[in-house]
Amino acid sequence: MDGDESLQIFVGPEGDCLPLMERGTCKLEDSHQWDCVLVADLQTQKFEKQVQRQRQFLEKLESKGFHFKIIKDQKKVFFGVRADSRIFDLYRTLLMKPEDPGPRAKPSNVNSIPVTTRIRIVSFIVNNKAKPGDTFEDLVKDGVFETMFPLHEGEKELKRKWARWRNMFRKQPIDDIRNYFGEKVALYFAWLGWYTYMLVPAAVVGLIIFLSGFALFNSSQISKEICAADNIFMCPLGDNSHNYQPLSGMCAFAKLTHLFDNDGTVVFAIFMALWATVFLEIWKRQRARVVLHWDLYGWDKEEEEMALQLINCPDYQLKTHHHSYLSSTIILILSLFMICFMIGMAHVLVVYRVVAAALFSSIMEHQVTTVVVVTGAVVHYVIIVIMTKVNKYVALKLCSFEDPRTFSERESKFTVKFFILQFFAHFSSLIYIAFILGRINGHPGKSTRLAGLWKLEECHLSGCMTDLFIQMAIIMGLKQTLSNCIEYLRPWFAHKYRLMRAYKRGIKSKDPDLEEWQRNYRMNPVNTFSLFDEFMEMMIQYGFTTIFVAAFPLAPLLALFSNLVEIRLDAIKMVRLQRRLIPRKANDIGTWLQVLETIGVLAVIANGMVIAFTSEFIPRIVYKYHYGPCAQNRNFTADCLEGYVNHSLSVFYTKHFQDHGKMGSQANVTVCRYRDYRNDRDYNLSEQFWFILAIRLAFVILFEHVALCIKLIAAWFVPDVPQSVKNKVLEEKYQILREKMCFSSRSTDV
Repeated sequence: MDGDESLQIFVGPEGDCLPLMERGTCKLEDSHQWDCVLVADLQTQKFEKQVQRQRQFLEKLESKGFHFKIIKDQKKVFFGVRADSRIFDLYRTLLMKPEDPGPRAKPSNVNSIPVTTRIRIVSFIVNNKAKPGDTFEDLVKDGVFETMFPLHEGEKELKRKWARWRNMFRKQPIDDIRNYFGEKVALYFAWLGWYTYMLVPAAVVGLIIFLSGFALFNSSQISKEICAADNIFMCPLGDNSHNYQPLSGMCAFAKLTHLFDNDGTVVFAIFMALWATVFLEIWKRQRARVVLHWDLYGWDKEEEEMALQLINCPDYQLKTHHHSYLSSTIILILSLFMICFMIGMAHVLVVYRVVAAALFSSIMEHQVTTVVVVTGAVVHYVIIVIMTKVNKYVALKLCSFEDPRTFSERESKFTVKFFILQFFAHFSSLIYIAFILGRINGHPGKSTRLAGLWKLEECHLSGCMTDLFIQMAIIMGLKQTLSNCIEYLRPWFAHKYRLMRAYKRGIKSKDPDLEEWQRNYRMNPVNTFSLFDEFMEMMIQYGFTTIFVAAFPLAPLLALFSNLVEIRLDAIKMVRLQRRLIPRKANDIGTWLQVLETIGVLAVIANGMVIAFTSEFIPRIVYKYHYGPCAQNRNFTADCLEGYVNHSLSVFYTKHFQDHGKMGSQANVTVCRYRDYRNDRDYNLSEQFWFILAIRLAFVILFEHVALCIKLIAAWFVPDVPQSVKNKVLEEKYQILREKMCFSSRSTDV
């Protein structure tokens, strides 16, 4: 049989092997016969052009040392692919260290190459671009092939030890994960496991801070005054509200607010700044130990990528680094435009809340603010889901325009762009609630209106911290519970559906290879973003856990519970429900580490501003030491916050309402109160407002400097690399030099 005949793809009876599998000179081993499998629809065999393109693609692979086995079933054509041992010999030769004292003996058995390395090299060659329009991805788009995947083989041990719900509290077998999925996946689970472990102290402290509010649930002076304020009436919030609500009606919310807006909030915010730093520093130490154990401490990513390029194409020309100020400027402008669009989406949420407040106020007068906050949080979650898809598309287009040099560089640039867009999509509404809501509304009788029609939304009568707490609780609750359920149930149902369809056909293959390929094909497909999406999900969660933690001290606890589920959920997905991921080599988590460090700095700034501008901490402190009874009389023995509630509420004369006559039975109320510091003559901002604002700004500066100094000291105190790792690397270098000296001495003697 000549070469041309052997490359023709004939479709015979099911299970028949086509002639192409006979190409090559090496005998295929029984164990791990196939590095990957290509799949094409059976209908492609009816079109000569499709068959021709399949043949050309396979010829190109055969010229590089690949062997094939082609089998068809009722619907598909499967192409088993295995690379020749000389490809891996070349890989070993290219990556042999120049400081080695002499040539290393090459293993005679091809299986000495790890399976993950084989799959990685084969996948790179199959997907590599030989010429425009000739990539495997292009062939998939044109319908020539359907997909490519490595086979799940030898995963039983991982199923038993790792991918089970019953193993939720067991230590992860990181080495086994590395040997099966590659270093990048193993490092993800190592990082996620360490993050979950470190959440324990943060969750405990946050829970203590939250529960400490219960100790003062009934003894808080502020709560006592609010609950007893039957004769203080609050001004109506909405346009359709014509009732003055007694301040005592906010008694339950006042007690609830004290659970997370108390003096312990400041301590917890500083603790979380320290926690974030210690977490990252100790993770760097953990990573150093792991990669040293894997013998990847000095691994060079660029060298690896160049070696793969040369294996694929010996005439490969090096693509050098380049930078274009014009391209960078265009990308910056487009990125700023998208950020503005994200902020605009936050304004859509503002419009919804304003319009919803007007609509709900005619239906439910007293609970309208709570209803608007809850429904607004749900709307925000829906916006996040939609914008995630938009952001990914935009980030990919920006990366394509930038034309990165390598895949890893492309991945790094895409990570930065996508995270920035996702950050604004997730946190824009929280920023609005924390720092803008209720601060540009004017005052009763002269309110700022949207488009001159709708009155801007006010904070909850118990304070803006309540709004922020509810928003955080709903978003985190929906994101952790609903997202985890969808993340597990969608691939589970999809896999079951594929199995049911195969079962209905009822024909079982006699060829063991075909049976195994069909089993893998029926699993859920994976793509380049499968692991990336898991990382991004954790980064956003880390942001929620740290950035606004001062308003929601239970965030670390929710994240802890979620991660315990997430680890096993991801394990079950990867081992039982999805096709095998293409192994990727790595010795760190890449750009994600810089993302984590950025979130840590943002958390310090955001928490300082939340304590200063959103919570009542600064007004309480100012009243206690400047305006309160203890400041006026040092011999005062009662609570120093006595009278604070009356002091923090401004006075508005109801006769200045344009529709005062519509108040009905409450028309005899002459004065109502509202949260602000304004005088009762012309309703301008009072001297107290400016004094408290100055203290707020001073606190932000002081808090951020103290917290950042603590972070810097902690980073200095905990070295990134353990001394044991440094000593191990030093000893290895010393041994190499000794071996080179001995080798040189023997050569001289000869």
